[in-house]
Amino acid sequence: MYARSVTLAILSVALGLAAADPAIGTWKLNLAKSKYGPTPAPKSGTMMYEASGNGMKRTGETVGADGQTTSFSYTAQYDGKEYPVTGNANADTIVLKRINDYTSEATLKKGGKVTSTARRVVSKDGKTLTLTLKGTNAQGQRVNSVQVYEKQ
Repeated sequence: MYARSVTLAILSVALGLAAADPAIGTWKLNLAKSKYGPTPAPKSGTMMYEASGNGMKRTGETVGADGQTTSFSYTAQYDGKEYPVTGNANADTIVLKRINDYTSEATLKKGGKVTSTARRVVSKDGKTLTLTLKGTNAQGQRVNSVQVYEKQ
């Protein structure tokens, strides 16, 4: 009985923490509201955030302007440490920093060198996620995009 109560208490706390992060869920790219430059916009994009300890697991899929599908994922904590990234030609590690309940920042690195920074802001109503990305891609081109996602 005691073990069951403790398990329920831990589960309640875990669910409360997951619910507290408004980024948790599945998001679809709204191309009409997004801005890309100077690189071309993708055809589509979907990403999913899941709670993971004091951070999150992010998985996603993008269909590029050329029609090629890429997947990008990581599991990282908001502790300022580097965590591995898979599926991203521009980064092999990421560092997360929480600014407030709705905003976080990420630094992406490739071979130890910063390639880009990203700022993620979830709207107060939890329906829109805006990802502002600045940096350089694997081809050495400047990247400056404002990607607007809608919660699914």
